[in-house]
Order: sequence, then C-alpha cells, then structure tokens
Amino acid sequence: LPFQEQIAPYADRFGPDFRDWIMRERPIDSRPTALPGWLDSSPRSPEQNVWVKANGVLPDDPMLHTCVITYASDLTLLDTAMLPHGASYLEGRFQIASLDHAMWFHHEFRADEWLLYHQKSSVASGARGLASGKFFNTDGVLVATAIQQGLMRPINSFG
Repeated sequence: LPFQEQIAPYADRFGPDFRDWIMRERPIDSRPTALPGWLDSSPRSPEQNVWVKANGVLPDDPMLHTCVITYASDLTLLDTAMLPHGASYLEGRFQIASLDHAMWFHHEFRADEWLLYHQKSSVASGARGLASGKFFNTDGVLVATAIQQGLMRPINSFG
C-alpha cells in the first residue's frame, strides 16, 4: 500500500469499542499496517509493520530523537513473537516482560517524522520470545535496529 493509505484511515479500521482508547493522546503516534495481534488473535506469521513518530514536533536535538525511538521500539516488538500463538496480551493468559533489549543507530533521523518499524520474530519457545525490528525513514533508509528478548509465559490458574 502507498504510505498515505497506510496511515490515514487508522481510526476507521477499529470498532467503536476500541476507537476512543486507540485515539487517545499518546507520546508516540503508532499505526499498524494490519490489525494488531491484540485485536486479531488468530495465529499468523510472526511479522508486522507499524508506522511510528513522536506525537508533536521535537527540538533539533539528535539525542532526544534517539531516546524517543528507543522508547517506541519497546511498544510492539515483543507482540510480534506472540502472533503465531494466536494469543493477545489483553486476554490475560500470558505474563509478558522484556528481558533484554538492544539498539543500534545507523543514520540520523527525526523521531517526529514517520518511520516504518518492520518487526519479525525468529523464535518463541521455552517461555521466551526473540524479535528484531528495523526502522526505515520514508525514503527507505534503514536508520535503526532493535532486538528484544522477552518472557512470554502462560499464566497457570490453580483452583
């Protein structure tokens, strides 16, 4: 899909039950290109794309832009490892936590301009998931890479 079609009708893709929650003001404006796993818990490929940017204009401080994207990198990355399991963290069936998170920055970028966050999980086993993400600017330049390992443990109920 062309860039503008991927980000423009975001609120219209969700029912009224989620629209208010999704559209509330947040520090990061994130717009998945497909229904996120927490809304569509059918098993699927461990890969997703999310457009992200800061909600507002930021000062011209490269360190601030780096910090904002570091924060954004944690919002959906581990969700990618959950996709093949047909589970959503909103269901409350899994304990999910970040165990390790690393980033590399390759080129200068602005966190207040749209970046495509392409995420893919290579493995989810032994109550852990591993996912990587790449941030591309709208010119297709790879500007940053993130890797995260997380706990994804089913919550057992006794009694």
